[in-house]
Amino acid sequence: MTFLLYLVMFFLLLNAFAIAQSLIRDSCKKAADQNPKIHYNFCVKSLEENPQSKTARSLDRLVMSSTKNAVSKTTSMKGIVDKILKENRYEKYSEKPLRDCLELYSDATNSLTEALTIIKSRDYKTANVVISAAVGAPPSCEIGFKEGKEPLKSPITKDNDVLFQMILIPLAFTNMLK
Repeated sequence: MTFLLYLVMFFLLLNAFAIAQSLIRDSCKKAADQNPKIHYNFCVKSLEENPQSKTARSLDRLVMSSTKNAVSKTTSMKGIVDKILKENRYEKYSEKPLRDCLELYSDATNSLTEALTIIKSRDYKTANVVISAAVGAPPSCEIGFKEGKEPLKSPITKDNDVLFQMILIPLAFTNMLK
C-alpha cells in the first residue's frame, strides 16, 4: 500500500513538472514570436533553471518567477560593478560610465521590486509599465561607454546582454496577461 502511495505521488510530481515545462516552452515561444529581441532558448533555459518556474502551472506564476530572476540579476550586476570600482579594475575614463551603470541598476532594481508588488495584485498592465522602466538600464549603461571623447570598451557588455534578456522576459509575459 505504501509503495502504491509513493508511486501515485511520483506520477503527480512528474505531471506537475511536465505541465510547467510545457508552459515555459509555450510562453517563451509566444514571447519570442511577439518580440524578436527575446531569445527563445535563453528564455527556456533561464526559467527551467529556476525552481519556482519549474513548478509554475500558470503564466502569472511565470511572471512572478521571471521578475524575481530579473531582480536577482540586477542586484548581481550592482555587485559586479561595485567590485570593479572598488578594485580599480577599469580603463582610464571608465569610472563615470560605471558609476552611471550603478545608478541605472539601482533604479532598475527598485522598478522590478515595485513590479513584484504590483504583480501580486494581478495588475499586469501597470506591472508592464513599471518593468518597462527597468528594461532600459542595460542598453543605457552600454551607451554610456560609447559617449565621450573616445569610445570605451565596456567590461560588462556580456552581463548587460544577459540582464537585458532577463528583464525582457517578464515584460513580454505581463504584456500577454494585460
